[in-house]
Amino acid sequence: MLDNRPPLPPEIARRRTFAIIAHPDAGKTTLTEKFLLFGGAIQMAGQVRAKGEARRTRSDFIKMEQERGISVSASAMSFDFKEFRFNLVDTPGHSDFSEDTYRTLTAVDAAVMVIDGAKGVESQTRKLFEVCRLRDLPILTFCNKMDREARDTFEIIDEIQENLAIDVSPASWPIGSGRDFLGCYDILNDRLELMDRADRNRVVETIEIKGLGDPKLAQHIPAAMLAKLREELEMARELLPPLNREALLNGSMTPIWFGSAINSFGVKELMDGIGKFGPEPQPQPTAERKVAPEETAVTGVVFKVQANMDPKHRDRVAFVRLASGHFERGMKLHHVRSKKIMAISNPVLFLAADRELAEEAWAGDIIGIPNHGQLRIGDALTQGEALRFTGIPSFAPELLQGVRAGDPMKAKHLEKALLQFAEEGAAKVFKPAIGSGYIVGVVGALQFDVLASRIEQEYSLPVRFEPSQFTSARWVRGPKAEMEKFMSVNKGHIAQDSDGDTVFLTRLQWDIDRIIRDYPELKLTATKEMMV
Repeated sequence: MLDNRPPLPPEIARRRTFAIIAHPDAGKTTLTEKFLLFGGAIQMAGQVRAKGEARRTRSDFIKMEQERGISVSASAMSFDFKEFRFNLVDTPGHSDFSEDTYRTLTAVDAAVMVIDGAKGVESQTRKLFEVCRLRDLPILTFCNKMDREARDTFEIIDEIQENLAIDVSPASWPIGSGRDFLGCYDILNDRLELMDRADRNRVVETIEIKGLGDPKLAQHIPAAMLAKLREELEMARELLPPLNREALLNGSMTPIWFGSAINSFGVKELMDGIGKFGPEPQPQPTAERKVAPEETAVTGVVFKVQANMDPKHRDRVAFVRLASGHFERGMKLHHVRSKKIMAISNPVLFLAADRELAEEAWAGDIIGIPNHGQLRIGDALTQGEALRFTGIPSFAPELLQGVRAGDPMKAKHLEKALLQFAEEGAAKVFKPAIGSGYIVGVVGALQFDVLASRIEQEYSLPVRFEPSQFTSARWVRGPKAEMEKFMSVNKGHIAQDSDGDTVFLTRLQWDIDRIIRDYPELKLTATKEMMV
């Protein structure tokens, strides 16, 4: 990730664009709240498990997210912290929505991995880490919930090193845990940080000391805990590597901070770390070449589409990661897929459910472009060059169901709703070659609940999902003559996705094996790159 490129313009160099990834319930949304609080973006953090109005956390804007206390769609937020401009993308922790997370990780330069101090590395953390590894994304780790009973610090670090095959460098070290958790020793700055349990939105004090031998430590830490801290830190310095920014940037090392997001503890130190050690905006891959952030021409890629963020307006907002240049409101950009020019007159910057007009933005920023369906995931916007951004994945669904409108007269409304969700990437929608209706494919069962809830809420159309004979789908490509022969023989299994591409619907692994055997020239794939 480090190379010999010229220094970036100062406005681009101060950008830090990152995602927060975690297993459900590790405290990711709470951490996001505190980032916004310390960035001065909000006055009081809303808690995910609080009641009533306080429950509406800033990064969860879909009704179902607010009711269930989980994040089911990635939302982007931009705010300043010290001299940096943070572009934070909060991703769904729930594995049923992992595809949205995978796509989001293509739009960021780093990830903050949140783990629960009692549970360590969980299954979804492992999966998300693997995606980061594929993309060589730098990872900064936050071990949360230290104010509850947590595992031994060395045990947590060992688990990360063994499970994820990455070097871990402690940036801070916890003093006690659970009820006895006092705070942390800030290794990077040789400071003592104490936690305030009374006020969850502030850290009680930072005590400047001169190393671990400073007698001032004994005034704040009980003797037994101080002896243990000194012993553990001595071992840590012998056994664990010091923080090396180059190793962090190439993905081979993760620094770890310990804290308690709900008590606002350790969050500022993590934010300082993102600013100081995290990557500046990085070159973005296209089929033609790599686009460098310092290039003067504006380029950007749509990595997410979200409809009806504002229930009062049937809007559809395309989230665009700017890859290069200095964007200004009113600019005319070339929409590569349609070969049309788009005047970007109302671009927005997000603060969760709030938004403001973006008068300008730079490479690394994420802007929203309200539109009526012209922009799709994977679309490129440029100042003339025909670029196709790569690496945005679309996965074969693992669950397939038929869908029926409660009112048969509203079949057209249902079709419109389904195609909108397909464009968002919220589901795969297949039109079988035989028969009427659609088959909807998702990665996790909870997505069906979300789709039914949103169709009813946004289109006043109750629907029900029904079991399907099919269990999976594969995209099919190959020579024209072979495709025609294959499609005429297997009509009952053939469908088209929302882009018009041919899909083979399967019931058993045997179906896939049979096609591979009988049609050797055809290629069946479980992923489709959204490159247009």
